[in-house]
Amino acid sequence: MKKNETKRRSSGRTTLSDVAKAAGVSPITASRALRGERGVAQDLVQRVKDAAQQLGYVPDPAARALASQRSVQVPVLVPLLSNALFVDVLESVHRTLLPEGYQALIGVTHYDPQEEEQLLRTYLAHRPAGLLVTGFDRTEAARQLIAASGVPCVHLMEMTPAPGVFCVGFSQQDAGHAMTAHLLARGYQNIAFVAAQLDPRTMQRAEGYRRCLREAGHYAPRLELLSPQPSSMRLGGELLEELLRTRPGVDAVFFCNDDLAQGGLLAAQRLGISVPGQIAIAGFNDLAGSDQMLPPLTTVRTPRSAVGEASARMLLALMRGEALERNSVDLGFELTVREST
Repeated sequence: MKKNETKRRSSGRTTLSDVAKAAGVSPITASRALRGERGVAQDLVQRVKDAAQQLGYVPDPAARALASQRSVQVPVLVPLLSNALFVDVLESVHRTLLPEGYQALIGVTHYDPQEEEQLLRTYLAHRPAGLLVTGFDRTEAARQLIAASGVPCVHLMEMTPAPGVFCVGFSQQDAGHAMTAHLLARGYQNIAFVAAQLDPRTMQRAEGYRRCLREAGHYAPRLELLSPQPSSMRLGGELLEELLRTRPGVDAVFFCNDDLAQGGLLAAQRLGISVPGQIAIAGFNDLAGSDQMLPPLTTVRTPRSAVGEASARMLLALMRGEALERNSVDLGFELTVREST
């Protein structure tokens, strides 16, 4: 009995040698055919694919990486999967990487820098082809891990002018400023900022809100209502009720995201409060359903799918060793004005 047959029968796993034998080609040719490399005759490619399908062959990524000295795995670290924003980013990353032969591995940090650091230690130990991470808020040890690994890395959702740091996103602070300026332009004087989770991007939006109101001479710290709780529609309703109870005179509310803002709109309906007649409500991210609220929600449309695609394409270029014209790509944002303001 041949060695590879012994291995297959003991493990139950069909090997590349089995596929090659069934197709009547060498293992090298079978490997090249399955990878879609040019230079392999189309009839051979089809024979190899037919043999692989008949035998139920599943490539071993570890063996492939060892043989080629090239990984096909790209860890993507995001804060949450319950947030539609990051689901949209991941979907776009996956659609961009997969046709190029790379597999996106999802890591969830839960907004915890220590958890992210542990994920980085685990993923980088396997020498991935590249790395996508969210923002810049991480431990110093995590920064050193990324730098020392030599693995190409692109940062999502935030911008930095720092040389040698590759990023795709938009200015969260400018977006917060733009929404606040819109509310001021509509004549609102007592504009509150209501936020939850309090992650770095939320606080950048808060800083844009503060900067705008300071420029207009209307900033009042008491009009901020910040909660460390996880964001949700339920919490948005609770925070609106707390705001109305503890901060009389507020005529507009800028919620840090649409989850909270949608909950705020529903709470206003329950309380019989006219929006925007008695109080204007605005959100951020333009999540699904915001345009269907009563009234439809004014918000900031963020380019999350475009961020996923552009960051994946930037990473592909880095993994290929290509020179980039710029290390920072600003995709901007869109102020989407609807009836709630």
